[in-house]
Amino acid sequence: MDLDLIAESIASGGLVVLSGAGMSTASGLPDFRGADGLWRHKDPRLLASVFAMENNRDEFVEFYRHRIRMLQGVEPNRGHRVLADWESSGLLKGVITQNVDGLHQAAGSREVHELHGNLRKVSCGRCRSTFDSGLFLERDDCPDCGGPLRPGVVLFGEMLPEGPMEAAEDLSGAASSFLVLGSSLEVSPANAYPMLAKRAGAKLFIINMTSTRLDPLADAVIHADIVATLEEIGKIVNQRS
Repeated sequence: MDLDLIAESIASGGLVVLSGAGMSTASGLPDFRGADGLWRHKDPRLLASVFAMENNRDEFVEFYRHRIRMLQGVEPNRGHRVLADWESSGLLKGVITQNVDGLHQAAGSREVHELHGNLRKVSCGRCRSTFDSGLFLERDDCPDCGGPLRPGVVLFGEMLPEGPMEAAEDLSGAASSFLVLGSSLEVSPANAYPMLAKRAGAKLFIINMTSTRLDPLADAVIHADIVATLEEIGKIVNQRS
């Protein structure tokens, strides 16, 4: 049974997790490409890009204010807490995440590598000062120098941060098992890490509500509610640890 196979591998240690937007939907945050996803009725190039920040600033600011407001009051779900427990037990080496909501850290995970930045911070494009994103709800200029504020996320047209990418590559290459949670695996370079781990000898597991292009290559695939599935796996892991 897939649950037992995944749990047995996790209980052996050396787990690395890649999380996508589907990991946070149980906390009340929408994904990007689903029926109610953020990009379903919007062109991200017009709202979440370097071009938009520089040439369509009013809509850019309002879009990110909307996203920052959505984070207010949002709490980690039980799935986030299962991962944090595995890390504290020494079973989970680290989390690679495409998410920008900071919920892994809020749940207690420490080894989190954010490929796309963090929406809970904003920074000044001139002096590089960093502030809590709540400031962006009040103003979009820096209180220190008057420069333009921007959200602490990677925009379309920008390179991903080197540090998290290097850490993700190192983790993937050293994993004993690699678990994908709530990612469509459509976005590069995140979709390369599962195969990097697989080629290095790790078992590859995917838990997602819908199919991904890597499903045929995985050792086990579960299309079901992510949080409920993690809880079930967690119960089996606890019995074997």
